[in-house]
Amino acid sequence: MRLSPLALTRDRDIPAPLLTELTALYAANRDFHALSGDFPDPDDIRPEQVAAELADELAQPDAEVLLARSEGHLVGVVVTLGRHPDPADPDPWIGLLMVDAALHRQGHGRAMAELVEDRFRAEGRTAVRLAVLDGNDRALAFWTALGYEVIDHRADRGRGRPCAVLRKELSGGGAAAEGR
Repeated sequence: MRLSPLALTRDRDIPAPLLTELTALYAANRDFHALSGDFPDPDDIRPEQVAAELADELAQPDAEVLLARSEGHLVGVVVTLGRHPDPADPDPWIGLLMVDAALHRQGHGRAMAELVEDRFRAEGRTAVRLAVLDGNDRALAFWTALGYEVIDHRADRGRGRPCAVLRKELSGGGAAAEGR
């Protein structure tokens, strides 16, 4: 699996074929979008909505949208923040990690998380944080199985939704160190 930054056109648009892939990925995760409220109708996610959502993500300082591909196929997307808007928070964040729902429970999410952690380690970062929406029990179980610990409960900054904040110390190991 490879993670690569989202490449935009000269006009700062997502190339049409890639936007089609991303829209299918987002649409496949209907249950998450029904919980998050990110889209008006989780049963009808449209390309222009996905493009707007990703443009909002990229408007954040130090944000990066990473595409996960395996054997040439888009299997997931990760949004990272190099720093949180709260100056008291020194850690980078995983803002979103989404795997194509048809590929859940096949190790793609774990591989993506490890690659993101490795990127942060390579930057000299010592920990990473993320938030899980209340009610997203599968995501909470996923992240805690990867060693993330709940450190707080609060509303998210963007939409005021209740969530758990998790943090993981980044020690020297990881997928890259293990030769994966």
